[in-house]
Amino acid sequence: MPVSLGLGLPQMKQYDIGRDVATVARAAEEAGYASLWVFERVLFPEPATQGLYGVPGLPWPDRYRCVADPLITLALAAAATDRARLGTSVLVAPLHVPFQLARSLASLDVASGGRVVAGLGTGWSLDEYAAAAVAPFERRGAVLDELLDVCAAVWGPDPVEYRGELTTVVPSEVGPKPVGRIPVLLPANSPRATRRLVDRADGWMPVAAGAAELAEQWQRVRDLAAERGRERPVDVCARANARYTAEPFRGEGRQPFHGNAEQIVEDLVAHAETGVSEFILDLQSTTRDAAELVDVAIEVYEAARAAGL
Repeated sequence: MPVSLGLGLPQMKQYDIGRDVATVARAAEEAGYASLWVFERVLFPEPATQGLYGVPGLPWPDRYRCVADPLITLALAAAATDRARLGTSVLVAPLHVPFQLARSLASLDVASGGRVVAGLGTGWSLDEYAAAAVAPFERRGAVLDELLDVCAAVWGPDPVEYRGELTTVVPSEVGPKPVGRIPVLLPANSPRATRRLVDRADGWMPVAAGAAELAEQWQRVRDLAAERGRERPVDVCARANARYTAEPFRGEGRQPFHGNAEQIVEDLVAHAETGVSEFILDLQSTTRDAAELVDVAIEVYEAARAAGL
C-alpha cells in the first residue's frame, strides 16, 4: 500500500497568508497530497531565554520570526479544498485553553466535513510559555493530559461534564460535535510521553531525522504497546522538515531531507522502510513564494510516486 503524503502549508513570513494558503492547498490536493499540515510558533525572542529545542547555544532559525496562527491557516485551507485531511503538527497544548481548543477543533472538523487530525505536543520554549501558557512549563505534561480529557468530553455526547485542574464544565450541551472521531497524534520523546501515546492516542508523530534512529524509536513504541496490551495499531505520521535545493547537495554531512527532489525522495524511501504510514513534507522554509512552493511540492510528490511510495 502506498505511503500517504502530506504537505506543510505556507505560514512563514515570505508568504501572503490570505492568498497563498488557499493557492497552495488547492494545488497540493489536485497533485495528490492526502493531507495538509500546520505547525505552531508564537514568537521569536531576542535574545532567547534558551536555545532552539532547549539546546544551549543553538540559535533559533530566521524562518521562525513570523509564523501564522495554525488554526486560522487550517480554516483557510479547509475553505479551499474538498478531500485533503487537515492536521496540526503540532499544536503546543499548554498555549491553549483546553475547552476553547476542543471546541475550535470540533468546529473546524464540522466546517471541513470531518477532515481534522489533531497532533498535540508540549513544546519546549520557555519564552513562549511566559507569553501564552495556561500553566507553568513544569506542568506541561499535566496540561496535555487535561486537554485530552477535555477533548474526549467535549467531543462526546451531551451533557458534557468535566472537573479538572484548569477546566470545570457544569453539565451542558456543547456543540457542534465532530463529524466522527478526530484522530489524535502524540509524540514519544520521553518514557511518560510514550506511555501517554500508547494508552491514549491514535498515532505517533515523530520527526524524521534519520532512518536508523526512527527505527529504534518505533521499536520502543511497539514494545511498550505490547507490554501495555494495546490491541489497535499505532499509526506513524512522521514530519520531514525538508530543505530543498534545486541542485543536488554534494559533499559530506548532508542531513536527512536536505537536497534536491531526488535526494529528498531517497530519504523518504529509507524512512518508509521503518514502518511510516504517512509523511508530512514541510518544504516551505526554502522556497521564496507560493509559486515556487507549489512547483517543488509537485516535483517531490511525482518523484516519490515514481519511486514506489
